[in-house]
Amino acid sequence: MFSVLKIRTYRHLFLAQVIALLGTGLATVALGLQAFELADGNAGAVLGTALAIKMIAYVVVAPLATALTEQVPRRAMLVTLDLIRAAVALCLPFITGVWQAYLLIFVLQAASAAFTPTFQATIPDVLPDEDDYTNALSLSRLAYDLEKVGSPVLAAALLALMSYHNLYLGTVVGFLASASLVVSVLLPNPKPGSPRSIYDRTTRGIRLYLTVPRLKGLFALNLAVAAGGSMVFVNTVVLVQSVLGLGERYTAFALAAFGLGSMLAALSLPRLLKKIDDRSTMLAGTAVLVASLLVGMFTTSYTSLVGVWALIGIGYSLVLTPSGRILRRSASPADRPALFAAQFALSHGCWLITYPLAGWLGATAGITATYVALAAVTGLAAFAASALWSSDDDDKNHVPINLAVGHAQTTGER
Repeated sequence: MFSVLKIRTYRHLFLAQVIALLGTGLATVALGLQAFELADGNAGAVLGTALAIKMIAYVVVAPLATALTEQVPRRAMLVTLDLIRAAVALCLPFITGVWQAYLLIFVLQAASAAFTPTFQATIPDVLPDEDDYTNALSLSRLAYDLEKVGSPVLAAALLALMSYHNLYLGTVVGFLASASLVVSVLLPNPKPGSPRSIYDRTTRGIRLYLTVPRLKGLFALNLAVAAGGSMVFVNTVVLVQSVLGLGERYTAFALAAFGLGSMLAALSLPRLLKKIDDRSTMLAGTAVLVASLLVGMFTTSYTSLVGVWALIGIGYSLVLTPSGRILRRSASPADRPALFAAQFALSHGCWLITYPLAGWLGATAGITATYVALAAVTGLAAFAASALWSSDDDDKNHVPINLAVGHAQTTGER
């Protein structure tokens, strides 16, 4: 799997991703501490609003930014967005009001909403070989999971030496390092197609989703992943510290178990996907999610909870990691940025639904009811995916769709 790092351009992009993720993780820790300082007893409400702002920025900005920057060279765009994110992080330590925090968070997340889909759409052009791209997807999943584990540990070590305000400097350094790594390589740009209206460019990715059955199935799978993951991200602290009566350290270890489960699945996927098609792998992941949530209802100890969280992490990665392969095969190079932006927006739209659902049910109906409801959402989403994405869709030979002419392009892939 790591052999793909021998390719210089991808190696620099991967390092840029890892460093930027660590910086973002430090900012997440610092923001939580700053919210407590600014709002005291209302820190939870401030963080909840910040999370909602993040998701709204992701859903709204990603397709629009991709449309507006369609003709901009990718390297210039990625570097500019990294510099914007660094500038915002540099301002965060100096805010004195909650409204200032909301404004800067929106700008930061809007820049990320433009950066991430463009970055993701660049990787399949850098790595045209299917096996190389699969390895890159697994490495990307590992990077995200390591960030969840590594950033809090790094933040804890730094907080022993400095104020939380200085954690933002780590974020600034991360984004600047990411920009310098992107500058150091040449990135392919898709050949521009015929001129299109801003409406056409903005909605192109969404219309691809509504045109291709396997992408409709992927949309349903996004909902399944969000339902399973929301149980972990929203209710871990409740289960560990309120139900089991344990401390913050145990909360961190439980979240780490989820990350380790996800990493284990990501490490196994390059070999697994050579034997089993994407559809079967992803549906198996939803089965793991549903089973884990149902088993979770009967957990009475911390050990069993950690085991369930690790299983949810495995199912989460089995569904999420191969999605890039589906997107890559479903659009021509010129349409990939729009499709990746649509995936980014629609998947986060699912989280915008399941985050409050997991929190509201946990607070009003109880944890058992939350497990049942989220398992039901996951199962229904998996059923919808299997119906929308039929098994006779040749998973190895997707033909990119050309919306301009209303039929599949002739690319020699079939």
